[in-house]
Formats: sequence, C-alpha cells, structure tokens
Amino acid sequence: MTHATPPPPASGTRLVDHFEHGLSSPICLTWELTYACNLACVHCLSSSGRRDPHELTTAEARAVIDELAAMQVFYVNIGGGEPTVRPDFWELLDYATTHHVGVKFSTNGVKITDTVARRLAANDYVDVQISLDGATAEVNDAVRGPGSYATALRALDHLAAADTGGVKLSVVVTRHNIDQLDALLGLADRYGATLRLTRLRPAGRGARVWNELHPTPAQQRALYDWLLDHGQRVLTGDSFFHLSAYGHALPGLNLCGAGRVVCLIDPLGDVYACPFAIHEEFWAGSVRDPGGFTRVWRSSELFARLRRPDTGGACASCDAYDACRGGCMAAKFFTGLPLQGPDPECVKGHGAHALNGVDAARTPRPSPDHSHRTGPRGAPPASRPHGRSSPGPVPVTIGRRPPAAPCAEHPLADVPPTPEPPGGRACGS
Repeated sequence: MTHATPPPPASGTRLVDHFEHGLSSPICLTWELTYACNLACVHCLSSSGRRDPHELTTAEARAVIDELAAMQVFYVNIGGGEPTVRPDFWELLDYATTHHVGVKFSTNGVKITDTVARRLAANDYVDVQISLDGATAEVNDAVRGPGSYATALRALDHLAAADTGGVKLSVVVTRHNIDQLDALLGLADRYGATLRLTRLRPAGRGARVWNELHPTPAQQRALYDWLLDHGQRVLTGDSFFHLSAYGHALPGLNLCGAGRVVCLIDPLGDVYACPFAIHEEFWAGSVRDPGGFTRVWRSSELFARLRRPDTGGACASCDAYDACRGGCMAAKFFTGLPLQGPDPECVKGHGAHALNGVDAARTPRPSPDHSHRTGPRGAPPASRPHGRSSPGPVPVTIGRRPPAAPCAEHPLADVPPTPEPPGGRACGS
C-alpha cells in the first residue's frame, strides 16, 4: 500500500522528515459519527451529549467509506459522542471492514453486551477501545460520571469472555490518575487488553478543566520515565512527543501529524486538521462539498500550509526542538499561545512562562458545544465554521426509551444488570 506523494526518503533520512510534508492519503483518520452520548465527561474533546440532526446520513457515511477505501486509508478511528448509540453504527462498521478499511472504535462500553462481544470477536478488521480514566471508580467516575467505571468493566468482561482480540484500554492521563499507571496496566493485562494513554488537551469541555486536571511538571517527568520503562507495552498515539525534550525520544512518530498524516471528520462531515482542534481556525472543508473528502485532503489550503517546512518559531533556538518539535498545536491554540510558540507543558518551562502573559478572556473558545446542558448561562451560541449556524441540539435516545430529561441519561441505560458471581466480580473489580 503506497500513501506517500514525495519519493521515498533517502538513506539516513528520518521518517519524521518524510511525513512532515504530508501524504497523498492519511495513514489513519478520526471520524466522529455522532455527538450523541449517554455520558458527559468533563474533558470531552467534542463537548458531546446531544446529537445534531444534520449529522451525515447512512448513505453519506457509506460514500465517505468508499472514498477511504479508494484512497487506501489503512484504518479509521471511530468515536463521538458514543458511536454505538447511532442506529446504523454496526451497519457502517460492517460496510467499512468489508471494503478493507479497518475500524478502531472508542466506546464507554454501554452497548457492549455478550452478543455484541461475540460479533466483534468474529471480525478481524475491528479493534475496540474501552474508555476508562481511573483504576478505581472513585477516580474514573469523577471525570466520566457515576456508574461509568462499572459500565466499562462490564464491557471488558464481555469482550474477554468472547476472546475478542485487539482490545485497548484507553486512558486520558490526568493529575488524579497518573499515580495509577501501574494499576491501569495491570487492569489491562487482566483482561488481555493493551493500555493506551492519551494526553489531556484543553479542547472541548476539556478547556474548562485543563488547569485543574493536567499533570504537574513533576508528574510529567514521572510519566516520561514510566513511558521509557513501559513504552513497548503501552500505546500513546504520539500524544506525548513533547516529553521527548527530556532527552530520549519516546516510541512513535514524535511529530504533530495534523493535516500531514491524520485529520478529523466530524458528525456533520466537516474536516478538521486535528481531532483535538475542533475550531474554525482548523477547518479544512466538508465531505459534502464537490470532490468530497479526497479533494479536502489533497487540495485544502489549510493542509497545504501545515505541510510546509516548519521554521520552529520561538522554539527554533531551543536545544530540544528536534526532539519535541514545539509540541502540540491544539494545546497551544486553546491555551492562547501562538502556534509558533512553546507547548504549554514544555518540559523546559517555557510554556508555563508564556502562559503568564495570556489574557484568559481572549483565549479561543472551543466550538460547538453539544453538552446535555447548554453551558454557562449567558454564553454566546456556538457557530459552525464558514458561517453555517448549528441548529439546536436534540436529546439522544438510548434504545427505545426516551429519557425523562436530556440530562437524565444513565451510563447503564438499556443494559440489563449482570448478576455478580458469589464473592463479587470475577474480574477487574
């Protein structure tokens, strides 16, 4: 499978230098199928909760999959919202895999029954990521909501019983769970899963809690050391390449791949350079426009700009620049720092110093907001990029029973209780 537009790199050229100029097709992309979600996680990147009635139809979603197959995209990361509450989710999953587009989907586990787990185990093109942000209910549920820990473990029970391969335990690292990394790795091992760690970004609802939840400098160093010791057993999705400035490069690409090797398609078909930067500043086009996703990826002015050689800006003179490449574009943008400036969690302390000069009132506001509640009273309504107003959100319905109120969804909705074996849970309690 060939993706690269430029010729193969010359002997001795780093892969990062080759990918920096972009590929003719993304290696993978993130696709949020719906904003509907039964939870209201405090750090949700897309501020999900209620579905948008103008999300892509089944036919439109199939057309996107046809494009991805033609472009030879290796796999797609499907998320949301909670993608499994979309009525055609399983149809779209099967359509993608039968067209040789692998699917990795993230879920809080609410729809993973024993029957579903057996169905997933029979499909070699599917990986499942169960989201869990703490090794204990106390830590996890403070972020993801009451009952969400039990929901995730129930899903892992079903997946383990069905011998489903490719299961990931997906954790957003915060200052409250960073001391639980060993326990989280042990939990993953217990279920035969792989631990996947992701960086907390100040995007979506995460912008409101980033100051409170992002790891302290001492914890960042501890995380770096832990990843060096366990990196071959843990996936990071290149989330922590900014930590490479400590000295040794972490496993992975160690490059911001936004618009170069990855991008995001949102539920309405809008394409953004980065899954963590849902903002009009990083809007590249729409799959609903002529030429579809292919034209956006290959002809977008934004993507062309991101693929130009990076001068490094204010970080160019730093002796760690080649290691960290200036850090995360989205983290800088949503904390009010210039894109050519240091990462807010720069291990040299440059980001923390730069944040002292940021006017919080002028920090870019993530948009749109699909939370179950409409947000702070008096906040202006979010708008779609390129001037298209977002209609009012509508309540999500889990199964056939509508909730008493849009904010009354429970993570165990329509999932029958599973009797515990004598002595408590058999696994993962």
